[in-house]
Amino acid sequence: MTESFSSQSGQPAWTIPGYLEIRDNHLHINGIDAVGLAEEFDTPLFVVSASRIRRNIARLLEAASHHKKIKLCYASKANNLLGVLRVVREAGIDVEVNSGGELFRALRAGFRPDQVEMNGISKTERELAEAIDAGIYAINVDSPFELELIERVAAKTGKRANATIRLVAGVGTRSHAGLQTALYTSKFGVSPAHARKMMIQALKRSDLINLAGLHIHVGSQTPDPEPYVEALAAMWDHLLWLHRETGHKLQHINIGGGIPVNYLRDDMHAEEIGDAERDMLGADLTSAKMMEAAIEAMRSSAREAGAEYLLDDLEIVMEPGRAVIADAVTILTKVRNVKYRPETGENWALTDAGYNLMLSMVMYQWYYHAIDASRAAESPAARYRMAGPLCDGGDVYFDMRGEGRLPDCRRLPANVEVGEVIAMLNTGAYTMSQMTAYNGRPFPAAVMVEDGGKIQVIRKRDSYEDLINNEL
Repeated sequence: MTESFSSQSGQPAWTIPGYLEIRDNHLHINGIDAVGLAEEFDTPLFVVSASRIRRNIARLLEAASHHKKIKLCYASKANNLLGVLRVVREAGIDVEVNSGGELFRALRAGFRPDQVEMNGISKTERELAEAIDAGIYAINVDSPFELELIERVAAKTGKRANATIRLVAGVGTRSHAGLQTALYTSKFGVSPAHARKMMIQALKRSDLINLAGLHIHVGSQTPDPEPYVEALAAMWDHLLWLHRETGHKLQHINIGGGIPVNYLRDDMHAEEIGDAERDMLGADLTSAKMMEAAIEAMRSSAREAGAEYLLDDLEIVMEPGRAVIADAVTILTKVRNVKYRPETGENWALTDAGYNLMLSMVMYQWYYHAIDASRAAESPAARYRMAGPLCDGGDVYFDMRGEGRLPDCRRLPANVEVGEVIAMLNTGAYTMSQMTAYNGRPFPAAVMVEDGGKIQVIRKRDSYEDLINNEL
């Protein structure tokens, strides 16, 4: 079988002009030879493209520019490396955090407190105190208990807390079950029955709590606009009810993130993935389409209710994560071993990067596109069982469960040799922030590349000493 090609460039479909390109048979990232990077900085290696982050954010800002008062908060849980956060801040958007540690990182990266909102379902008193004391934009409240806890902490700190009620409204998506966060069966948010009581309670304690908004997040890698429309409709009902009951106007509503990324730019490599998984991983829903559908539905509801005035000063918050970082990072890994099994007729390529760096590959059977960066122009006609280095039979790049979520094999050029560099594309989201040192493997280095050949180390490679740094 031959490689699939882009009709416009004549290059393999995974290439992106000016970003991921083939030169002299090697993969180049922003004009820099990926094989050269692997030799200079060793592998595994995270390669972060600053220019790709900026382009992704520019597209989001362009989509947001068609609507009045939209605030974009990068979901830092996707990748909270300080170097990444600084580029995000400089590119002009704000940030969402999920813990005291992520708040610390965001402030260290230079975000102002009014640029930070906080999620989290089990916040500690310390985390709430840090958020309230800093004066962040909003704390998204996950339960009636947490609202009471915020009251107590605000009283202790002597500062008023900006609070947003996180609503769960029974909205489903076509993403993985673990990535759907607005179902009644999910662990997130409060039900409509509790939300209105909590809003009234917050208003009664206005000396300690500023009831700033409502929040809902339908989940990650959401391929359709309809869940966002349902989510906004649910929030609008509560917003309108609150104003009619109390006269209070909310400052913002937060529709979360979940804008999908196309992980299947090259269909040939993913031919063995099931149809439902292909639809989800190859989703083409853009931020512009999502915003247009959701906001128009809310405007229509406002017109029908004769309450368009409530939208005049209402800020709409979004929390893009994958859409910012997923395709801006490539993991470079070397083939460290090859072998052939005559009993099965299978070739194996064993790399130095496994699920210790790509946890979603086993947790969600997530597909990351693999190419041979050392022979990028050659046809990937050979089938290989690719696997990582961990002492775990599940540390593989193929489908062990028979669910059609990963290919049975990966396609590489024939006769792969030890030392060749494999590039795992679209690995920016939920890799670095979830990586582990399982099997005593020190965390890799990360370099940031810029157009024009500039390379900066933004995370040093850990040593063996780092593995025991906090042990006594």
